Amino acid sequence: MRIALDAMGTDLAPSAEVAGAIGALDELEPDIEIVLVGDRDLIEAALAEHPSVPAGRLHVHHAPDRVTAADSPATVLRRKPDSSIVVGLQMVKAGEADAFISAGSTGAVMATSLFTLRRIPGVDRPAIGTLLPTAGSSCLMLDAGANVDCKPQHLVQFARLGQIVAQDLMGRDRPRVALLNIGEEPEKGDELTLETHKLLSRAKGLNFVGNLEGRDIIRGVCDVVVCDGFVGNVLLKFYESVAQFIIGLMRKELQQAGESMDFEELFRVLDYEEYGGAPLLGVGGVCIICHGESSPFAIRNAVAVAARAVRSDMVRHITREISTADPPEEVP
Repeated sequence: MRIALDAMGTDLAPSAEVAGAIGALDELEPDIEIVLVGDRDLIEAALAEHPSVPAGRLHVHHAPDRVTAADSPATVLRRKPDSSIVVGLQMVKAGEADAFISAGSTGAVMATSLFTLRRIPGVDRPAIGTLLPTAGSSCLMLDAGANVDCKPQHLVQFARLGQIVAQDLMGRDRPRVALLNIGEEPEKGDELTLETHKLLSRAKGLNFVGNLEGRDIIRGVCDVVVCDGFVGNVLLKFYESVAQFIIGLMRKELQQAGESMDFEELFRVLDYEEYGGAPLLGVGGVCIICHGESSPFAIRNAVAVAARAVRSDMVRHITREISTADPPEEVP
């Protein structure tokens, strides 16, 4: 297995990617190789800071350009063909890599994936699926920001994509799928959620458990929660920030009281870096999107996510399930 890793994506690139790659190779199966895609000189300088590098399993593929926040995502493929994002995704398309990971511009990764890997037949809107911590097992939320404006039939496809990821990456035999809404009753919500609830209730092959209020996500009552990308991205950003806020308050109060507490386990449960990265679902290849502030620990976990997706043949599973599922009803 060969995984292409964008070495120029994080805020600390390429040191975070290099350290994360080495850590992943030390822990994962020996058949996995990682290709660091980016500026060769910068990558080799970062590699030189490590006393040992897994022999024969870590490679460098030179890509001199780097996508920045100022670059328009839609023009990256044309204006920066030698960027680490474009080169890495083209490696997947050409069969030179089995997966691609990037902590660079999410918009650029999405746009380039659509042009390079293409949508899986039957998928109208590829979606980002991200794991959220709960009181039980983690749950998968999608869309986490790829599609701001959605129609009900798109959310039904998100449900099917999420179900497959829950089976292949999370080990859930019969994932419980819920629709994020402002109330549990079927008649609650706006036009989008009302129509989506009707379609999900009639969709064959889905274990739809009904509407889910935001306060119930953390209780772990479902495996997949479906929403449009606007709501999903807002929820994701809140999840990422609330843990540090709460723990900061707790630490301050304990310090003032002269007491101490081990926060390591609490941080581990709530830290997004535990989950590594979020797969872009519905394109013809494994593509993992990471946070721009990802540490080596998060990169290492993202490599593990990519490896599980490849080993489970997730893309083929999605292709098969989408092609055999009844198409969602069109809602004006």
